[in-house]
Amino acid sequence: MQLFSKLSFGRIVNLIRIYFSFWISAILKKPFISGIPISFAIEPTNSCNLCCKECPTGTGELNRKKGLLDEISFQKILSKIPMETMLLNFNFQGEPFLNEQTTKFIEEAVKRNFYISISTNAHFREEETAKKIVKSGLDRIIVSLDGTNDETYKLYRSGGDFETVIKNIRLLVNAKKEQKSKTPQIILQFIVLKSNEHQIEEVKKLGKTLGVDKVELKSAQIIHFENIEDSIPSNSKYSRYSKNRVGKFELKKKLKNRCFKMWSSAVICWDGTLVPCCFDKDADFPIGYIIESDFNSLWKNENYNKLRKQILENRKSIDICCNCNQ
Repeated sequence: MQLFSKLSFGRIVNLIRIYFSFWISAILKKPFISGIPISFAIEPTNSCNLCCKECPTGTGELNRKKGLLDEISFQKILSKIPMETMLLNFNFQGEPFLNEQTTKFIEEAVKRNFYISISTNAHFREEETAKKIVKSGLDRIIVSLDGTNDETYKLYRSGGDFETVIKNIRLLVNAKKEQKSKTPQIILQFIVLKSNEHQIEEVKKLGKTLGVDKVELKSAQIIHFENIEDSIPSNSKYSRYSKNRVGKFELKKKLKNRCFKMWSSAVICWDGTLVPCCFDKDADFPIGYIIESDFNSLWKNENYNKLRKQILENRKSIDICCNCNQ
């Protein structure tokens, strides 16, 4: 397992501290912080080239200013991330490879022995991109492909092109062979919807044909509940939602007054704004500006602990938590 190869004594100790402080906090209903995040998500850009129906970026509902993470800002961000951190995800909102510097960011992060992951719609502008991705040292790449033909694919990935994704998956697989590289692990991700659930077995076969390392089925997060019955699959196994006693859809998973993510991870927007988690898509809960601040001071500051305390006491009162399946 590539992730376990990134373990060190310091990272193991940090993991123990995080779990200990999280459960002490959950029991006492009071935030106690020990350790630093296991993982960070870093956003290369919050712009996208597709218009996916349940994505605030794609639908134009994202209110944050659009922009690109630049090289100078990235170097400052990278210098603030402690070595006890294990995992960096180069995505939040937007398509990461719209930022032409993203493969360079990955190369720089690889030098510090982080496990590096990225998620993409695989509409690469140039064929050379696949070779650069493999050469960068990336550990894992998740490619979104929510259909086994162009018609089904476009029902959700509006503005996308099925054959372009297939071509670029093949380029990634071939680049790994040419460079005799075991990485990145190529994961074909299939969001199960009403429109494509009949293609589940087909996408598994397609993954084998393409030579990807793994096919993952994912449930959809719905942000437009007025259209939920048109989106969620009939097989409840693949849905995060179910009808309650009054016939309204709600999360199947009970929202508990705790959230491990608030003790174990953080998100950095393209402009350096630190936000608590990936459900804070519009940066409505800004913790601070990491480029100009010491991370440890942000990690334990009043804003962060106030939010943690609210989660421990009444998580349902926080908007970004109400549609979270964690």
